[in-house]
Amino acid sequence: MKLHLLGTTGYHPNDRRQTACLMLPELGIVFDAGSAMYRVGEHLSTDTLDIFITHAHLDHVVGLTYMFDVLHNRPMQRVTVHGEQEKLDAVRQHLFSDLLFPVDPPFETKALAQNITLSDGAVLSHFPLTHPGGSVGFRVDWQDRSMAYVTDTVAHPAADYVEKIRGVDLLIHECYFDDDKPDQAELTGHSCLTPVAQVGAAAGVGRMVLVHINPLLKNDTDLNIPAARKIFPHIEIGVDRMELDF
Repeated sequence: MKLHLLGTTGYHPNDRRQTACLMLPELGIVFDAGSAMYRVGEHLSTDTLDIFITHAHLDHVVGLTYMFDVLHNRPMQRVTVHGEQEKLDAVRQHLFSDLLFPVDPPFETKALAQNITLSDGAVLSHFPLTHPGGSVGFRVDWQDRSMAYVTDTVAHPAADYVEKIRGVDLLIHECYFDDDKPDQAELTGHSCLTPVAQVGAAAGVGRMVLVHINPLLKNDTDLNIPAARKIFPHIEIGVDRMELDF
């Protein structure tokens, strides 16, 4: 199974990264529709597309306005955006307001259900995260592997969501800050590096890849990964267009 990291920053794009978007091309599954959503069109290989949004902040949904171009070369039998109903309502009311985007988008919406069986038999579940306005994380379980996606939350090894991701083979987790701005992380509902590494260790995950990186960081070395590896060895920084086999 391949997971494509199409967008790995948060808040706004920079010259190296677009905002949140992950894809499982073999299943036609996308997590979040940030500014990297335009890249989804390069990887479409199914007749259906299911987009699961964690929440409705613009860096996670603005790419829904790109759908006409995403689908330009490959018409779909069905495109569905899944999310908490209040978040879907907000997207429809505001992002697709007649004054902002006066054409109906080419997708349907569906309130997020628990334990969704995917086309290959895997089961997708979700769980709440602490973030201003609310957010959810996702977990996908196959018979022989598992992954989870946690973004836009304050990491802590005793957080409720740690049990929801326990033992996954691959954890995609946000890391907006190094360890120098804990107060800002708490205020904005984001994570610092050391607590993220502690989450990986506490949850017993196999591998952790960091996304939702602060776009103001000039280099990946601004995050002290060598120090984080003393807590959890199998941690690395994700980059745009990275392909992960798991």
